[in-house]
Amino acid sequence: MKSIKFTLFLFVLLAVNHVSAQIYTPSDKESVVKFTIKNFGFGVNGSFKNLKGTIIFDPAKLADASFKVTVDAATINTGNNSRDGHLKKEEYFDVAKYPMISFTSNKIEKTAQGYLVTGVFTIRDKSKMVMIPFTAVPQNGGYLFNGKVQLNRRDFGVGGSSMVLSDNLNLMLIVKAQK
Repeated sequence: MKSIKFTLFLFVLLAVNHVSAQIYTPSDKESVVKFTIKNFGFGVNGSFKNLKGTIIFDPAKLADASFKVTVDAATINTGNNSRDGHLKKEEYFDVAKYPMISFTSNKIEKTAQGYLVTGVFTIRDKSKMVMIPFTAVPQNGGYLFNGKVQLNRRDFGVGGSSMVLSDNLNLMLIVKAQK
């Protein structure tokens, strides 16, 4: 009987410990998802909005940490309405068929500079494993996450065989997340 009580006690203790992981919601209003890519040799800046998802993060429990976030592909904004309309079409983001861009983490680890998250980035119907170095600064009961990664647009089937558009783009993420 004592072993059953002890086993039950351990199970409850582990369940409470797992549930105590900090769950945060990204704030679209206070976050920035932007990119830079060269087009005809000139840098073009753009951004996405409608950041949504769930972030579980506790620096002391990285094995339980995770990121599962999306942005709305149709919110692309490069400061040029004509270009934005073109980027929403089938050859680029095909927002009618693939409305969301997503990232789901598989692993988060501590580094000398901060953290490294490994996960699956999905644009259109193409998914690719990426590694994003980031920092996490506690702020008002939440965190400010800041990361950068270089992506190859061709890995995701964006832009077809365009010769004037650079293959690589830099993606910068500044995500404020609150409980």
